[in-house]
Amino acid sequence: MKSTRNCVDSGFTLLEVLLSLSLLSLMAAALYGTFFSVTKGSEAARGGMESRREVTATLDMLRREIDAALFARGNKRFHFVVEDRDIFGKPASTLDFTAIFLPPGTDAPSSDQLAVRYWVMEKEKKLVLVREAKGLYALTDPVPYPQMEEIEGFTVECFDGGKWVKSWDTSLNQGLPKAVRVTVRVKDGGKDVDFSAIAFPRVKES
Repeated sequence: MKSTRNCVDSGFTLLEVLLSLSLLSLMAAALYGTFFSVTKGSEAARGGMESRREVTATLDMLRREIDAALFARGNKRFHFVVEDRDIFGKPASTLDFTAIFLPPGTDAPSSDQLAVRYWVMEKEKKLVLVREAKGLYALTDPVPYPQMEEIEGFTVECFDGGKWVKSWDTSLNQGLPKAVRVTVRVKDGGKDVDFSAIAFPRVKES
């Protein structure tokens, strides 16, 4: 009889078991929440880095292309046109110009002059920066492709020597702007952030 009582006394009561399970559940929930918070933060950081990398690559390409912009009076093929537009109240400039070089991969072996166009389109209530390019004398139509998806704005400004303006047309201005500032707005950490690059068109034909 004594032996049986000692065996019972050495066990756990139902209350102790329930308390232990409750503590274990709380610890598991805390660890689970911490793990997914860290994972979510890591994914957000990677997404932010990827977005910044994409913006940097896009602005670098735009800067190099605009630096090589080509204009010639009396030749309508050579042009530089910026239109100030917006979509949903967000800046959505269009940029249409001629450049004197061909980036790698451009399918236009017959010419070293490139017609380039950037514009913003709305897709499923999101803004997409679209690019198309072709050789100036190519017979086939260019194939537009999304340069950047899910942007918050695209602004092109031209410096005329005295002020920055958001519209330009070489058929009216009779020349290239002295400088061009391109700004891409994206979401970064839940906030709108602007990334800009300034180009200086250097090529000109009389």
